[in-house]
Amino acid sequence: MIVVAGTGLVGTHAADQLRRRGHEVRSVSHNTVNEVDPAATEVVLLAHAGDHVRTARRFLEAGCHVVSVSDDTKDVLALLDLNGDALAAGRTLIVGAACSPGLSGLLISYLGAKFDQFDEAHVAVHGTGGPECARQHHAVLSGTALGWHEDDWLRRPAGSGRELCWFPEPIGSRDCYRADLADPLLVKHAFPHLARVSARTSATRRDRLTARLPMLTPPRAGGDMGALRVEVRGVRGGERAVEVAGTAHPMAQIAGSVAASAAHELRRQAHFNTPIAPGVLALGDAALPNNAILDDIMQTGIRIQAFYGVQ
Repeated sequence: MIVVAGTGLVGTHAADQLRRRGHEVRSVSHNTVNEVDPAATEVVLLAHAGDHVRTARRFLEAGCHVVSVSDDTKDVLALLDLNGDALAAGRTLIVGAACSPGLSGLLISYLGAKFDQFDEAHVAVHGTGGPECARQHHAVLSGTALGWHEDDWLRRPAGSGRELCWFPEPIGSRDCYRADLADPLLVKHAFPHLARVSARTSATRRDRLTARLPMLTPPRAGGDMGALRVEVRGVRGGERAVEVAGTAHPMAQIAGSVAASAAHELRRQAHFNTPIAPGVLALGDAALPNNAILDDIMQTGIRIQAFYGVQ
């Protein structure tokens, strides 16, 4: 059985996708997840608001695989620290299985295969999945943004570093800024050889000016149209080259599909007695069947687009 903890937009979409694949699924709220019997559970998908580390540790120690959609930097760091717990239990914890992080790592893996070697990855994201995701987006513009540059972590003020990024239609071009995002942490975790990693989020002038204040307007209950843009740079045929890919769908649909596909693959591999290596992993890690997960995501209706230039 797969347990989905979280009954918001992302959790509901993930549970629906898993049921369509024929899995036995139990949906619970974050308040009742501790009532779940681990002995009857193979995979736990954490899609609720708030910290995931305590719940993840409990289910790992009980012998369950865990998938987390958390994109909070502090929570992600705490989840990465559970590697020893996961190894001791012989179970896998996939961290950041949403859009950004999550699908971003899968696209880096996909685009990286087009190079002889690649050394840069730059991510940009637009939109929010639901009320809690919108509150998170509001908060990330007021913290400290991380980036990896030539063997060192760079810390810059969130909301700085404006860059015009082009997303797949209908989103188009948006001003994007550094933000307190977990993507650099997980991208560097999955691709330790990278020399440069950055992540930005789209924002308006009002977003930046009010980032340190309470939200002035309530978030939309149905979430927003979301988009992801991933740019990978490297060497091909002795020359520098760039590859860009992305997607544009409702953000909750993207995140829910990625989470469901990660949970599906964990259970499928275990069922066929070819379990994924134990430990804490981020999507894109070579230990994961990234192409299979990406193919499964596309079968849910998420369309991946590649940029080939303008004429």
